[in-house]
Amino acid sequence: MIRLSKSVVGKKEAEAVAYVIEDIGYLGMGATVGELEHALEDYIGGGFKALCVNSGTAALHLALQAVTKPGDEVLVPSFTFVASYQAITAAGCKPVSCDICPDTLTLDLRDAERRITPRTTAMMPVYYASNCCMADEYQEFARKHNLRLVEDAAHAFGCTCKGRKIGSYGDVVCFSFDGIKNITTGEGGAVFTADEDVIQKVSDARLLGVQKDSEKRYAGKRSWHADVVAQGYRYHMSNIFAAIGLVQLQRFEKEAQRYTELLKDTPHVLLTPMDYVNEITPHIFALQILDGKRAKLEQLLKEHDIQYGIQYAPNHHLTYFKEDVELPVTDKVYSQIISLPMHPELSDEEQDIICNLINTL
Repeated sequence: MIRLSKSVVGKKEAEAVAYVIEDIGYLGMGATVGELEHALEDYIGGGFKALCVNSGTAALHLALQAVTKPGDEVLVPSFTFVASYQAITAAGCKPVSCDICPDTLTLDLRDAERRITPRTTAMMPVYYASNCCMADEYQEFARKHNLRLVEDAAHAFGCTCKGRKIGSYGDVVCFSFDGIKNITTGEGGAVFTADEDVIQKVSDARLLGVQKDSEKRYAGKRSWHADVVAQGYRYHMSNIFAAIGLVQLQRFEKEAQRYTELLKDTPHVLLTPMDYVNEITPHIFALQILDGKRAKLEQLLKEHDIQYGIQYAPNHHLTYFKEDVELPVTDKVYSQIISLPMHPELSDEEQDIICNLINTL
């Protein structure tokens, strides 16, 4: 079987976890989490503060809660994993479903602009398949309309836009470190920002709202007499997960350029243009199969025991978030999109097998 994705961890991660268990002896949030946060800050650059939490969804939730109030509206592409929408509603806000651009598969600003109301206070662009080429445009749009910008960069850790790493500039940026992301901590995520108010709110909220508890946890202590003044959650990262992340930072590159070379002239295939050499470290490799050929490709992949993905069902079609809204590009893309296997252990031979099947369509 050729797997769609997989966690690539090994002896070094196991040794790091063993060190936390056997030598540090403090498994919850402590100094190792602080060490990972500093390592992430050094890697991303730009001077932003990193705040680690236990999932990318938690990062989005806390970031939105820090910059909005219940009842606010948040512009978001419907073509995203449901976690984006769940984070918005968890913060008490309303997701406003927007269409995507056909050439980037990310939030269409022209469509988003016409959906702004007096209740719109934030926007959440999603860097689908690690495509962050619109990062600067999103920031300009947010400034123009006086919106808070929470970037869902769950797919985009390690990516750059015009020479700057995502997470090194802007307003608030959220990453995911779950088992199959560009780096993993087992489960986890992080909020990056330079906004001191957001830093304090997220820092407290991840630890049940206990004020300034993070500083104590970094030192292996607890805040026995601290106050709680706002809603909080048990969203902090553990030392065990942070230890895995510290190792992962040393090895997370994935190769997508070869797919593009093999498929660039293939009939019935539409690739999303991205610079995999200089800017993009892909989480998934998604392409569109045209002319009604996707079902045939799905059957071929199943027959050859090759996993694939259909990422993602538009949220405005899901029962919980269902709404009558016209998003023609989103619906068309969803009918054609498919994700091919992508992980660091995928071999050239396996890529050849997959691409040869696509060439038979």
